[in-house]
Amino acid sequence: MRSFVFPEFQIIRDEERCGQCRACERHCAFGVHTYDPVADRLVSDESKCAGCQRCAIFCPKNAIVVRPSPSFYRPNASWSREKIEDLKRQAETGGVLLSGCGNDKPFRIYWDHIVLNASQVTNPSIDPLREPMELRTFLGAKPDLMEIAAEGGDVEIGTELSPNLVVETPILFSAMSYGAISYNAFRSLATAACRSKTYFNTGEGGLPREMRDEFGKCAIVQVASGRFGIDAEYLNCAQAVEIKVGQGAKPGIGGHLPGEKVSDSVAETRMIPPGTDAISPAPHHDIYSIEDLSMLISALKEATNYEKPISVKIAAVHNFAAIATGIVHAGADIIAIDGLRGGTGAAPKAIRDNVGIPTELAISSLDRRLRDEGIRNRCSIIAAGGTRCSADVIKAIALGADAVYIGSAALIAMGCTLCQKCYTGKCNWGICTQDPRLSGRLNVEIASMRLSNLISAWSHEIREMLGGMGINALESLRGNRDHLRGVGLYEWELDVLGIKGAGE
Repeated sequence: MRSFVFPEFQIIRDEERCGQCRACERHCAFGVHTYDPVADRLVSDESKCAGCQRCAIFCPKNAIVVRPSPSFYRPNASWSREKIEDLKRQAETGGVLLSGCGNDKPFRIYWDHIVLNASQVTNPSIDPLREPMELRTFLGAKPDLMEIAAEGGDVEIGTELSPNLVVETPILFSAMSYGAISYNAFRSLATAACRSKTYFNTGEGGLPREMRDEFGKCAIVQVASGRFGIDAEYLNCAQAVEIKVGQGAKPGIGGHLPGEKVSDSVAETRMIPPGTDAISPAPHHDIYSIEDLSMLISALKEATNYEKPISVKIAAVHNFAAIATGIVHAGADIIAIDGLRGGTGAAPKAIRDNVGIPTELAISSLDRRLRDEGIRNRCSIIAAGGTRCSADVIKAIALGADAVYIGSAALIAMGCTLCQKCYTGKCNWGICTQDPRLSGRLNVEIASMRLSNLISAWSHEIREMLGGMGINALESLRGNRDHLRGVGLYEWELDVLGIKGAGE
């Protein structure tokens, strides 16, 4: 059947510059560029191009330009080019449209409509280069009261404390499983987490055994509905356990790792046969109520000797705040809330683009609900889904989060260009693939250094912003929405965010 869909990208090759070195052909896993021996020239099949830009970046002569192809359809406000071509693809295949990365629709990005306060004369700013600035964050349940006994110069805490994760900066690497991403990408995240004194989340794909001793000290392991790769050693090698109930990119459905990406190593880690699809059920089949969840939390705490905080990850949907309250009462120490713009390796496009609510609105609602019920100290909040820069981090904390997860930002730091073809397993940057030839393109030492640099840079900027606000400890900003103002927002949006309009 002939496709009626226009190519998404144009490939413009400067024939005078092109040296026919065939580097573009070697770099493209989609088979866009091929050498024609008859014409003695390189030709490009634009219909296969994903727009990953690798051929343009690595062309030694800068002879290639890849750009979006113009739309040739008659302009129609109801029928955009994307809607028309999605419909045509489904008419040609009869299948569900898949996509990777996060929601790319023009929903309001609230981070860009929130501004921070700054210090003036009566509350002077603080110079982070010359004065201490505390970014250390404790993730886990805190006691209602603390008994402290002071004798001489020693202080002794009499209250039994719950296990907490200690991070030197409020930025953690979000759940990205081995299988969805390559071994090199997975190891890069682990290496950077240990180097930056933070944590990475293994996702639902398990943790390779050879990594457990070295990287368990900076790992959060996940228990998802498929229960892939879970054993007692897996749970106990890490510093925290996260139960994944839902995620922002696909609330209400399970995961799917195509069999093409289940290599021998991935299969061993996930404890499934090689080459078989790893399909996670939509629900946990032992969780149909808060009481069921409480039993699983208790079982995991018992399995880990009550030494590790238990987190529960949920998607930001309409009734999430009430659910989160029940999760705290069920015994969770941390709640990870994942919003509409959360990324993924593969999701039905219809769900990714139409289900869930933005993270910004969810953070404030959750923080206020827990405070109103007097249980905010019994859990920490990690916000995920669409964090792009250090300013987003500090705004999330002022809205009520304790820390943030970053996923897409971490992949971009490693080289990802958000071409949204993660589900194909043909990632030209070696990130979302199990092809040894492609994954070998990602150098673990270089990628982990780029990730560490990102964490370091954001942490410096957070200190600068805190100093400018006259705050010397992140704890003083957490949930302090008086330091935020909204610009260009409706009254209902300001009410949900719990902030005032600019000028008030």
